[in-house]
Amino acid sequence: MNDRTVSPQTASDQAASDQAASDQAASDQAASDQTASDQTVSDQTVPAAVDVRREPADPGASRRPILSLVPLVFRHPALVVLTILSGLLSHGFGVASAALGAWLVGEAVTGASPADALTTPVVLLLATVVAAALARWWQMWVAHDLAYRLLADLRIRLFDGLERRAPGYLLGRRTGDLAGTVMADVETTEWFYAHTVLDYVVAALVAVGATGVLFVFHPMPALAVAVFLILLATVPVWLARQADAQGRRLREELGVLGAEVVDGVQGLRELVTFGRGTDYLHRLGERTRALQRRQLAYGRRAGLEQAATDALVAGGLTTVLVLAASLVAQGDLPMAMLPAVVVLAVSAFGPVIEVTGTARSLGQIRAASQRIFAVTRQRAQVVDRSAEPPDGPLSPHVEFDGVSFTYTEDRPPALSDCTFEIRPGETVALVGHSGAGKSTCAHLLMRFWDVNGGAVRIGGADLRDLPQSHVRDLVSVVPQDVYLFNRSVMENIRLGRPEATDEEVREAARQARVDEFAAGLPNGYDTLCGERGAQLSGGQRQRIAIARALVRDSPVLILDEAVSNLDAENEEALQAAIRNVRHGRTTLLIAHRLSTIRSADRIIVLRQGRVAEEGTHDELAGTSGEYRRLLAHQTGGIVDVGDD
Repeated sequence: MNDRTVSPQTASDQAASDQAASDQAASDQAASDQTASDQTVSDQTVPAAVDVRREPADPGASRRPILSLVPLVFRHPALVVLTILSGLLSHGFGVASAALGAWLVGEAVTGASPADALTTPVVLLLATVVAAALARWWQMWVAHDLAYRLLADLRIRLFDGLERRAPGYLLGRRTGDLAGTVMADVETTEWFYAHTVLDYVVAALVAVGATGVLFVFHPMPALAVAVFLILLATVPVWLARQADAQGRRLREELGVLGAEVVDGVQGLRELVTFGRGTDYLHRLGERTRALQRRQLAYGRRAGLEQAATDALVAGGLTTVLVLAASLVAQGDLPMAMLPAVVVLAVSAFGPVIEVTGTARSLGQIRAASQRIFAVTRQRAQVVDRSAEPPDGPLSPHVEFDGVSFTYTEDRPPALSDCTFEIRPGETVALVGHSGAGKSTCAHLLMRFWDVNGGAVRIGGADLRDLPQSHVRDLVSVVPQDVYLFNRSVMENIRLGRPEATDEEVREAARQARVDEFAAGLPNGYDTLCGERGAQLSGGQRQRIAIARALVRDSPVLILDEAVSNLDAENEEALQAAIRNVRHGRTTLLIAHRLSTIRSADRIIVLRQGRVAEEGTHDELAGTSGEYRRLLAHQTGGIVDVGDD
């Protein structure tokens, strides 16, 4: 053991895009790799799965959640400037080409200019058309570059929020729904970043510019355009409350459906085994129809907004055309200017139509951002008092001093005034009925939660005074349910210490007896383990977990039911590997099997979160206490008090 100190979419196709985006989001959730199963606390009853449709959101996330997305934009100021500039150039050249073309038509119709005088304007028209196309391409490039950078930032921030709040935040939450938040909800915000927030700036500037040019021609058409532009800009506000409610229900229904799909895929073997595939399909069909109803309601409301937008645009253009024609008839506006006035009005309405079209997605964007910030703004379960590790190495002396702990306020305490110690190099077994508090002790020693009362110490240092990263370096764990990633055997072992060399990983694998089966794998240590280690047996997965602990080389070790699900042959092999990993380490052993318990130096019996008994196997078996009753239950009433 080392002595290291741990240190643009148009308005006409928007409704179809909303539907497609919703369908894609559901698909994304179903396809997402699941990195964890539904979380439970093995020795403490926890609330049933949270109904995501009724779960109260974080208060900070419910207040104007879209505004919380804006500050992220300014992490990339250069791209923000380029996006606005390219948008202005794109629309500016578009307005110029349209106005110039309209003027040329007017000149040609009225014959006000000789043909040879139109050569230069025609060349300018061609140049502005090409420039508008190039500027549009540039705008799409930089806008999506910015958007996808922001999505990456947001997704990393979201997963970091989950990691810092795990495992407590995950209790009772469906991982399919959480995966949907990380993937589909974040992807929904792409509409905001690529087609909304900066497009609003561009649309406002272009509309003001086009209206200003119209005012130069004559103030009446400009005034009419301004009035209808203001009305257009307010369309998304008319049904904003309904859009928010519909968007929230739609995103929540997508989350529920995604979680159902993940449950079905992960539990497909059980569904087939028990002949319940039809029942699952019926439930999935109900969820799909519920989602369809949400999508249709959202689409109907979006259709009303589309109709209002179309009516206002038609009314505005008709008003401008009538006013301009009246001005021409009165001689207040040259006939050649009539087409240009109409084109300028269209140019003023164009970008506003685009942003009001994307605004129909704001209901879903608000709901998605609320779900995102409900995670990132959730209060952390554990907060470090200090970011600095201790000056020197700590003795691997573990103490539970009057520890009390409750998972949730509506549940009975998991531990009450629990006191015991594990001396350096000693192996102590925790035993007791399910719910006695055994795994809670392991969770607190890993500092997954902080105690409500008392203290947990290592080397005399209160864990609350140590950075979480330092605690995780001091303590490693071999869990009952090992999670293996769909990576190679070598990479899964190296998870214990990423900087470990291949030689160190192979040595840990040898001590954990991984080499006994690794040589027979198709690609040896480079063989993929499959999702959740599906390509390996239970015993093989447990050996990899032991190798992880060995390569991590932590002074304190937790063995949490490491052999509980194995047959006799595998248990014998693993017991040898466990003896290797325990050597020289302070070990907390959580077990039910007598063969594992008897190997401990001391045994601590927990009952209802308190220490009921403490001693060696022979000492406790010779009494009439809790341990003897547990032992008799396991051995069918026969208790052997003698030596092995």
